[in-house]
Amino acid sequence: MLSREERNPLSDWWWTVDRPLLGAIIGLMLCGVILSLAASPPVATRIGLDAFHFFNRHVLFLLPSFVVLIGVSFLSPRQIRRSAVVILFISLALIVVTLAIGPEVKGSRRWITLLGVNIQASEMAKPAFVVVAAWLFSESARRPDMPATSMALVLLLTLVSLLVMEPDFGQTMLILMVWGALFFIAGMRMIWVAGLAGAAAAGLFGAYLFVPHVAGRIKRFMNPASGDTFQVDTAMEAFSNGGWFGLGPGEGIAKRSLPDSHTDFVFAVAAEEFGIVLCLALVALFAFIVIRTLSRAYATEDGFARFGASGLAILMGVQAAINISVNLQLIPAKGMTLPFISYGGSSMVSLAYGVGMMLALTRQRPRMEITDAAGGVRSYA
Repeated sequence: MLSREERNPLSDWWWTVDRPLLGAIIGLMLCGVILSLAASPPVATRIGLDAFHFFNRHVLFLLPSFVVLIGVSFLSPRQIRRSAVVILFISLALIVVTLAIGPEVKGSRRWITLLGVNIQASEMAKPAFVVVAAWLFSESARRPDMPATSMALVLLLTLVSLLVMEPDFGQTMLILMVWGALFFIAGMRMIWVAGLAGAAAAGLFGAYLFVPHVAGRIKRFMNPASGDTFQVDTAMEAFSNGGWFGLGPGEGIAKRSLPDSHTDFVFAVAAEEFGIVLCLALVALFAFIVIRTLSRAYATEDGFARFGASGLAILMGVQAAINISVNLQLIPAKGMTLPFISYGGSSMVSLAYGVGMMLALTRQRPRMEITDAAGGVRSYA
């Protein structure tokens, strides 16, 4: 056991990190391992791979992800900010390289292979972007003379433009929603929030008019008879088959025909094999992580920590909500993973990095009062 009297980095981390939040995240990771074992073998078998190919890779990605999560949670807010700036600009550069030389898959360029590893740079850009935007908004509140809000807007337009060029409209909408939430939390005028919402709606309408696959997904959602709705229909059947307590581990039917049962539709597999009870437990786990982080964020007086932790919690919560909504046929289909549950190496490492920063920013830190040049007193974590 680590004593409070010990003064070393490990002891300091253990007694300042939010342990219930850490426990919930670890619980989510363990659920992901179980559901990967349940959902991925039929997909691997269908495409001629070893039955446990995706499960083994899921565990393989989970180990470095956990190391990243814990390692990042040791960082100070200043180190968090600096690392986010570096990772964001590296990610933006990789997205540009991907657009230039990345292979085209299903009409999109989202992946690039580096040192034998497939990387989706937009995944790593998300948490770093949220933290940098949070820092800019906090600086705008602290130093009104600094054009931080304008810088945050330029950063948003840069990232969104690159995502639209891939194209990846799911990630684009996610980034816009999180940035808008941060904009609102930072105390900006409602007229600006309404204006940005209007601009986002206009962008979505433009995508509907000029991007065929976006229009196709929306049309199929509004009128299922207008196109192929096999995946979402099969997912809904899975919920019906599973009932409250499920058919039992390994007894699911939907995963035998769903092409994305281990990624986009793993929630439906969970419903069929383990029941709606498990699905509600997963939703409760996500809700606990988001609400716990928000409550800890608003307990701190440091603007950067408050905005950063809030933005990262909203990012994770909205991503989970989008995936679950697609499974329940509440919104048009999008290629969005369920955090720590769906298979995906880039997604898992990115989530681990984001959650690690979330844990770091919500740690309890002693406050030091420093008198500034004007005679005022500031509190620093």
